[in-house]
Amino acid sequence: MGLYDRILVPTDGSEEGERAVSHAIDLAAVHGATVHALYVINTGSFAGLPMESSWEGIDEMLRRDAEKAIDRMEALASERNVPVETAIAEGSPSREIVRYAERRECDLVVMGTHGRGGIDRLLLGSVAEKVVRGSKIPVMTVHVGAETAARSE
Repeated sequence: MGLYDRILVPTDGSEEGERAVSHAIDLAAVHGATVHALYVINTGSFAGLPMESSWEGIDEMLRRDAEKAIDRMEALASERNVPVETAIAEGSPSREIVRYAERRECDLVVMGTHGRGGIDRLLLGSVAEKVVRGSKIPVMTVHVGAETAARSE
């Protein structure tokens, strides 16, 4: 057994977020850990939609995005022979991430952050920051974004 047995990796399916996913898979490979891939459908962001809107269509689209992101994580982990457990949750992303990590007794949460500051952070908030503040489980943040990708090439 390594330092970590269960590593939670929340994903939004973005290309830039794949840097955090890859980092978590590398850690899991070194420690013999299982990666828990979690995609949270942020249902709160659709609360203002009129009821006449086709929720079924939106729900189907969001689920397809979630499944695509989870499938991508499974493929990346498979390349490294890292076991993966997957889940899709609905609700507040930060709350669902913390809840999942605690219920599954994860040893570590690895997630991407854009590292926004100033007014951007104030207006947009930060799921990663909320998870760091709300989690009893250690959280490793991996800086993702266009400038990060440019530096690593």
